[in-house]
Amino acid sequence: MASPLMSLGQDDNRYQKSFQLFLERSSEHQCMQDFIHRQLPEILASIGDGKSHLNVIGVGSGAGTIDLEMLSVLRLKHPAVTVENEVVEPSSQQLHNYRVSVAQKPELDYIKFTWNKMTASEFEEAWKVKKLTKRADFIHMIQMLYYVKDPGATISFFQSLLDKNGKLLIILVSGESGWGRLWRTYRHQLCNTEISQCVTTGDIKSFLDSTGVSYQSYELPSQMDITECFTEGDEKGELLLDFLTEVLDFSKTASPELRAGVLQLLRHPDCSVESDGKVIFNNNLGVIVIDPLC
Repeated sequence: MASPLMSLGQDDNRYQKSFQLFLERSSEHQCMQDFIHRQLPEILASIGDGKSHLNVIGVGSGAGTIDLEMLSVLRLKHPAVTVENEVVEPSSQQLHNYRVSVAQKPELDYIKFTWNKMTASEFEEAWKVKKLTKRADFIHMIQMLYYVKDPGATISFFQSLLDKNGKLLIILVSGESGWGRLWRTYRHQLCNTEISQCVTTGDIKSFLDSTGVSYQSYELPSQMDITECFTEGDEKGELLLDFLTEVLDFSKTASPELRAGVLQLLRHPDCSVESDGKVIFNNNLGVIVIDPLC
């Protein structure tokens, strides 16, 4: 049954506010940066196979913070190459923020940025219409497979774009995270049926296993302070609840039973630990790295 609640994504301003608060309250970016500087160099070492030019595609790049970190690692592993970087991002504001960041970094002059204000599916459609044959050496999808109708089909399309020795990098919440437990319990009430939304790395691994695709996986420990969610009427707590549930004005529009059930689950040991008066949510991420089709 379709959820009667409105998706947070329908109000971009509130979504961006809740997302910024999520970043402040969580170790999300820190755990990604740890991965980028510790494990990613080895993953990127084998791409390109001696080429002087590399093609990169960032799908759902947001404001580019994580993209630019990864490009800096790519530069360290392949110092002499030029790069064409296709940025795929549907939010005008995020794309603008990314472009501002790039404009402030003259050291990125070895990269040609192509800006695509579109969704992953629109990019796929445009690629097929143009019958492009260009291949990519590195494609990354950071926290974006929640917003496509068919994550498996999206992965298959972008994997088909990989050149020999290319890599497709996916980061999502872990199936073992608090998100995984929340979504398994309240999928029908909270999740938007038009998009995948409640997908975890556990779901993606199941898909890849069923299709025989080889991959490497990593777990990234992360946490999020959700203490304010339990103070009724707290403005920041309500923004965090909106982000956790992906529901616009969750506290005001959810039934009392659903709200109470979600809050009880968020406090459950399967989702959070309580320490020094704080409720710390399990925000663990998973990374999946896929090779080209044989």
